[in-house]
Amino acid sequence: MKIYPIILSGGSGSRLWPLSRAALPKQLLPLVSEHTMLQETVLRVADWDEVAAPLIVCGNDHRFLVAEQLRQIDVTPTAILLEAEGRNTAPAVAVAANYLLARDPDALMLVLPADHLILDPDAFHNAVLRAANALGTNALATFGIVPSSAETGYGYIRRGAAIDESGRCFKVEKFVEKPDLATAAGFIADERYSWNSGMFLFRADVYLAELERLQPEMAVCSKAAVDDAYGDLSFCRLNEAAYAACPAQSIDFAVMEHTQQAIVIPVDIGWSDVGSWSALSDMQDGNAEENVLHGDIYTDNVQNSLIRAESRFVAVIGLDNVVVVETKDAVLIVDKDQVQRVKNVVDFLKQKKRCEHLNHTRVYRPWGSYEPIDAGERFQVKRITVDPGEKLSLQMHHHRAEHWVVVTGTARITCGDTVKLLTENESIYIPIGMTHRLENPGKMPLHLIEVQSGAYLGEDDIVRFDDVYQRA
Repeated sequence: MKIYPIILSGGSGSRLWPLSRAALPKQLLPLVSEHTMLQETVLRVADWDEVAAPLIVCGNDHRFLVAEQLRQIDVTPTAILLEAEGRNTAPAVAVAANYLLARDPDALMLVLPADHLILDPDAFHNAVLRAANALGTNALATFGIVPSSAETGYGYIRRGAAIDESGRCFKVEKFVEKPDLATAAGFIADERYSWNSGMFLFRADVYLAELERLQPEMAVCSKAAVDDAYGDLSFCRLNEAAYAACPAQSIDFAVMEHTQQAIVIPVDIGWSDVGSWSALSDMQDGNAEENVLHGDIYTDNVQNSLIRAESRFVAVIGLDNVVVVETKDAVLIVDKDQVQRVKNVVDFLKQKKRCEHLNHTRVYRPWGSYEPIDAGERFQVKRITVDPGEKLSLQMHHHRAEHWVVVTGTARITCGDTVKLLTENESIYIPIGMTHRLENPGKMPLHLIEVQSGAYLGEDDIVRFDDVYQRA
């Protein structure tokens, strides 16, 4: 029996703003190592003898980033299932179960959020094997984290009687919502409580049977979403209408809190859901002053702080217990004890219809990226990077002209009926209404400067005639 890692890569990670944004959320960022959180999650189980290739469930807007990050670590997934809209974890796990069951009736699913950190992967591996041996024919296993403190930001699991001779696997007695501090302290003293990690192990058919019993509407809609799914390049696009009809519920609320088949395996694996800046700080080694520093930073009389500079020099003086995060378009300064309120900033940006919660200044596309340099009345300047072998869509604009100057690399440019190669320091002018395309035929990244001019410079002024990425 193979174990299929099911990697849930949804969510926006708003509590890690300004680094995490809707277009580039925390699971797609390198927060603790050279690898992104998604890559860390995949690599954590990649060498286990018992596992098959991972199955990824992600949002449509992140599909090319997810595929590229898997390519970078040389992992070919079982599938990448695309959600047109997020419906929480229960439907995401259900579509993964339906997809697997059609291909492997004995499939065992290891459900893992893409944005968690585990410092002791060997202990986690042993816990998964222990859970697999304890499943029997119909159990649904969850991994409870042995708590190290009275946390109010996590749900808790109270264990009941042991179900195996080792005394390390237990029936779930009840799930408890996030408690207040006094209640959490009582849980720690009780020693029967674990943090709810959101990681699970069960057979695909067992999960779907319980879903059909407890959430029949979700069971029907999730199956239809897979039955009527269709291919899109290397992705599997879930049927949009069927998936949207799934009730948006967490797997805990939909199934685990109501089933009689839940078991819990308490584990001490160096786990964090990296749900806040303070949590990220706690999981990293600090310097002599207990500061976690990243980037070009100067500190003077600073203790117990996380300071992260992404694009420029940052100096912090005379502060204690703070988080300072700098990006090209935003700076966050917050007391570590107040980091849960960072989400309020994101809510403010949404209400004001601003964009700092959506994108970084560098915007990623399947062909590469672009970054604004300057803008004014009727003009905009961007730096464009096209990856080797990639091409933009064949397109035209109704309201703007463009002037391209190649900085490094070689560009193949279609302009009307003309196709030509441009190299370093060469340029071309694209008039308003002219059909055009930009390609990188070389082995090195293509960098160019684009100067746009016209009455309207919005990104929605694009009419595509042909696109290798099958975008609208």
